[in-house]
Amino acid sequence: MGLFVRRAGDTQEQPLYQTIHDHVILIVGLGNIGKDYENSRHNIGFACVDNFAEQHNFSAWIAKRDLRARVAEKIMGGARVILVKPTTFMNESGQAVMSIQNYFKITNADTVVVHDELDIDFGQIRARVGGSAAGNNGIKSLIQHCGEDFNRIRIGVRNERLQKMDSADFVLAKFNKEEKASLPELYREVSATLSEYTASHELPHDTRNFLIES
Repeated sequence: MGLFVRRAGDTQEQPLYQTIHDHVILIVGLGNIGKDYENSRHNIGFACVDNFAEQHNFSAWIAKRDLRARVAEKIMGGARVILVKPTTFMNESGQAVMSIQNYFKITNADTVVVHDELDIDFGQIRARVGGSAAGNNGIKSLIQHCGEDFNRIRIGVRNERLQKMDSADFVLAKFNKEEKASLPELYREVSATLSEYTASHELPHDTRNFLIES
């Protein structure tokens, strides 16, 4: 519920009151900053929050150097929703998220992290609370700095090529042609899950398969 406070120095051109929203939601996309990493599997978290921001007309991204992140925000469902892309490298994401949580006074219960997951096949998205890092160094950093009980949207990136490649090289590689064709559906499912969360303040615990069977 919003609280109302009188603005200092009101004039006829200014509204008498402004609304302060006491529920703040943090949505974090994980990835690496830089053109070399764009469109890679490891940057799917960035891509999903970019899509969510565009679909829901968030403010422009602003670089917050002191918080080591890019931030966009909007009021949705009576809550202030803050989107974040850490500007640290993936392995240090937890430092940025901890700083942002402390600055905005946001708990893990109101934090959702969108990230790639090697243990899940491409085509599946799993929404869960807590769990291990499962080899993702960005999540490992988050657990180290913030604890493990934050909400997660885990995007499967595994395919048959993983068996023939080093895992680090695999996640930094681009999606193949077939996967790229399915990315709009992936974005749609992640956006739907995030929209459900902003409306209910509870992450739906489920697994979604966005690939259309031919």
